[in-house]
Amino acid sequence: MRRRRGAWYRDGVSRRAAPSSEASPPRVLVVEGGGRHEVFEVISASANLLRVRSAYLFELGEELTVQIERDGSVSEATARVRAHTGPDDARITELEIAR
Repeated sequence: MRRRRGAWYRDGVSRRAAPSSEASPPRVLVVEGGGRHEVFEVISASANLLRVRSAYLFELGEELTVQIERDGSVSEATARVRAHTGPDDARITELEIAR
């Protein structure tokens, strides 16, 4: 029987988190009926525009109350559905944020 050596990378991997050039996208929850529902996958985010994917197709102009969690802070805002872009099987919804 041979003695197994440790993983080849054991001594070469840092235990610190890798630096990231991009901040992670915010988490966006729809606030409705006293509950919060996670229905969006955030693709990109800027100060007042979120590009998201969802299994739900919201109407253009529809306004949603959302909770936005970013870097440890939580805020509520109104999001208006501005556009739906992309092919039918990979639709992206643009949400305009008003605070």
